[in-house]
Amino acid sequence: MALYELLLQPFAEFAFMRRALVASLALAFGCGPVGVLLVLRRMSLVGDAMSHAILPGAAVGFLMAGLSLGWMSVGGLLAGLAVALGSGLLSRATVLPEDASFAAFYAVALAAGVLLVSWKGSNVDLMHVLFGSVLAVDDDALLLIAAVATLTLLLGAAIYRPLVTECFDPGFLRQVGGRGGFYHMAFMALVVLNLVAAFQALGTLMAVGLMMLPAVSARLWATRLWSLMALSVAFGIAAGYGGLVLSFHVDVPSGPAIVLAAGALYVSSLLLGREGLLRRHLARFRHLEA
Repeated sequence: MALYELLLQPFAEFAFMRRALVASLALAFGCGPVGVLLVLRRMSLVGDAMSHAILPGAAVGFLMAGLSLGWMSVGGLLAGLAVALGSGLLSRATVLPEDASFAAFYAVALAAGVLLVSWKGSNVDLMHVLFGSVLAVDDDALLLIAAVATLTLLLGAAIYRPLVTECFDPGFLRQVGGRGGFYHMAFMALVVLNLVAAFQALGTLMAVGLMMLPAVSARLWATRLWSLMALSVAFGIAAGYGGLVLSFHVDVPSGPAIVLAAGALYVSSLLLGREGLLRRHLARFRHLEA
């Protein structure tokens, strides 16, 4: 009975907890594969930069219509796509690498977004935009998150082969006439879409946590791409569920609790994973004994 009260009762009794759980599950399915590809492409920090790139667009939507799901989502999507496209163009037109362009946009976007929200909104509005509230996810936000996760899985499956080839051997893709730039931008669009969806529940500062931490944790356990993606989704689901249970019983903000749960999985993987510190240390010790 105590186990039921601890793990299941919050979701059985409260509709807002069930919506938050479904939103977390959908985010795990959408963000998990995208996060793995970001890790493998050595673009992990780009995900963080893109999560802040959507802030000015969301802020403009807030200025026009308040805390409107539609306006803030469209504004965030347009801002994120503009930053992704602008960074790519700058890296080709200047000596700056793409990650440097993202870093510049990241700083400007974060400052501009905070300024715009603070200009017409209150501190409560600013906290909502920056940190979100997965417990306040309504049916419209839930439909948006589910639609983005579905689109991510379908489009990811459709462009899987050229996307993976562009990830590991872009030179070969160019030689066989593949449009590497097109698939790169399609992938960046998926990153932006998932960050916009996560923004509805976790805010701009926390959104990237559910995308990158499960993916990095999975990399410490698995090596094959399909298993990396599956494990990343599983870790995302576990972090969402564990964070919600923690936030309900300890009375802490749900978004940070979910990201902290994902962080706990990362630390555990870092120590105990197949490529973790303890396994590597034991292997080195056995080698010295032999």
